[in-house]
Amino acid sequence: MVKHDEKQILNLPFTGISTFGKYPVCPDLDQLDADVAVIGVPNDMGTQWKSGARMGPRGIREGSTLYSFGLDGAYDIENDIMYLGPDWKVVDCGDVDMVHGDLMQCHENTEEAIRKIVSKGAMPVVLGGDHSITAAVGKGLEELGPFHVIQIDAHLDWADHRSGMRYGHGNCIRRLSELDHVQRIFQFGIRGISSSKKEDVDAAREYGSVILSPRQMRKMGLEQVLEQIPAGEKYYVTIDIDGIDPSIAPGTGTPSPGGLLYDEVNELLQGIAKRGEVIGFDLVEVAPPYDPTGMTGQVAARISLDLLSYVLKEKEKKREKEKTLSSHV
Repeated sequence: MVKHDEKQILNLPFTGISTFGKYPVCPDLDQLDADVAVIGVPNDMGTQWKSGARMGPRGIREGSTLYSFGLDGAYDIENDIMYLGPDWKVVDCGDVDMVHGDLMQCHENTEEAIRKIVSKGAMPVVLGGDHSITAAVGKGLEELGPFHVIQIDAHLDWADHRSGMRYGHGNCIRRLSELDHVQRIFQFGIRGISSSKKEDVDAAREYGSVILSPRQMRKMGLEQVLEQIPAGEKYYVTIDIDGIDPSIAPGTGTPSPGGLLYDEVNELLQGIAKRGEVIGFDLVEVAPPYDPTGMTGQVAARISLDLLSYVLKEKEKKREKEKTLSSHV
């Protein structure tokens, strides 16, 4: 019990260094020793319209400070659960080094960083950057495969190439489909005219991709949407902020009306975490220059912290179950 006249360190959102969730820093991946490694990839050289997502990692980090009062965990009033408790070691590893004007070298640096994080036994949480970074992240996750990809996005990102460009933000999911360690792909939130060419949609369906728009998802209901995903297997989740409706996440280079709402995404992510093992995730395309209120960075931070909370809670349950079983042997 704290006395009224006893001073405390409050660690308010506007104080201190703006790391993700105000977690400790680990700038050297060779020294990484953690359960979760958050890393930024400030690369927006793959964009086809408005740039600015290179500032996304900073915007998400700043937004995340609102949701981190101390490191003792976070209480969820709706679920009556404590998440992100002190037993979990989460660190912010800063950003992948970028080489201006050299997209492929940036992708190589990204892949190398993810491979190192995986080799250290940490789960990668990746802050973009535009969606082109996901192709490099997917390659870097090879050691954890095979796994399924679950995408939340307004756009299909299945273009084969644009005048020979194969690694922009409109190609990333097709590039993942070409990897031997990627199994099935589930694309949620896809919508709108000019989101994709018909031949790209046909190619995705031929591959076996499950494609659902927000309206289709609402008609089906959450349980039926989740039933599309194989249970008890590994998932990599990639979240493009433009999958969310621009009324609540306007700060992105390619906004598309008619998107998913925060609660819908929250419930979907909670269901995914319960259905199988999330091995890592990214959140991309936050572009702070188009969002003077900073709301998009906060929504992105909240979604990232939500998914991390749900994934770690499921790991806790698994540990407790294994402990109970071993005690009965």
